[in-house]
Amino acid sequence: MMLGFRTLFYKEVLRFWKVGFQTVAAPVLTALLYLLIFAHVLDENTRIHGVTYTAFLVPGLVMMSVLQNAFANSSSSLIQSKVTGSVVFVLLPPIAYGEFFLAYVLAALARGVLVGLGVLLMTLAFAPLQLAHPLWALAFAVLGGAMLGALGMIAGIWADKFDQLAAFQNFLIMPLTMLSGVFYSIHSLPPFWQQVSHFNPVFYMIDGFRYGFFGVSDAAPLQSLLVVSVCFAALTALTLALLKRGYKLRA
Repeated sequence: MMLGFRTLFYKEVLRFWKVGFQTVAAPVLTALLYLLIFAHVLDENTRIHGVTYTAFLVPGLVMMSVLQNAFANSSSSLIQSKVTGSVVFVLLPPIAYGEFFLAYVLAALARGVLVGLGVLLMTLAFAPLQLAHPLWALAFAVLGGAMLGALGMIAGIWADKFDQLAAFQNFLIMPLTMLSGVFYSIHSLPPFWQQVSHFNPVFYMIDGFRYGFFGVSDAAPLQSLLVVSVCFAALTALTLALLKRGYKLRA
C-alpha cells in the first residue's frame, strides 16, 4: 500500500543525505556564522523580550534554516529532474499525485528539521536551551517546513531552468525570511513597517516558533497558527492542482 509514496520518499531523502556535507552541514555552519557575528556585536547591549540578544536570535536562526532548506530540497529536486529529463521516470509509474506531493513535502520537511536540529545543537554552547511551550515550537516547525516544501514544489514546477529558480529564491524566499523578524522584534520598527510585516506569512512562522521557546511573541500565537495553517492549505491546494494537470511536467 502506497508503495510509490514510500519509494519516492526514500529516493528524495537519499538524494540529500548522500551529499549531507553540502545539504546539512553547510547550512548549519552558515547559521552559526550569523550567530557569532550578530551576537558578538549586539549581545552585551541588547535585550529583547527579557532575554539576551543571542538567546533571542537562536530560535529565529533555527526556523530560518528549517524554512530555507525545506524550500531548497523540493525545488532543487524538481528542477534537476526536469533539466536532466529524469522526471519522466517519476511520472511513468502509477503514483497518485497526492502520493507525489506527500513524498516531496515530507522529504523537504525531513531535511529542514534535520538542519534545524543541527543549528539548535550547535548554538547550545552560546545560549541555554529554553522551551516554554515545546509543542508550539514543534507545530510551527512542522507546518512551516511543510509549507516551504510545498512552495518549493511550485517553484520547481514553474521554473524551466536554474536561473528562474534562483530568481524565485533570491527575490521572494530570501526577502521573506530575512525580513520576518529573525534578527529583530518588529516592535523595534516604525509603525508603517510593523504593519507591512504583518503581511509576511514567514513572520508568523518565526514569531510562533519563538513563542515556543520564551512564551512571549509579537503576535498572538493562535493568530500565527491560523495564518500559517491557511497559507499551507492554500499552497497545498495549488500544488495538487498543478500536479493533477501535469503543468510543465508532462509534455
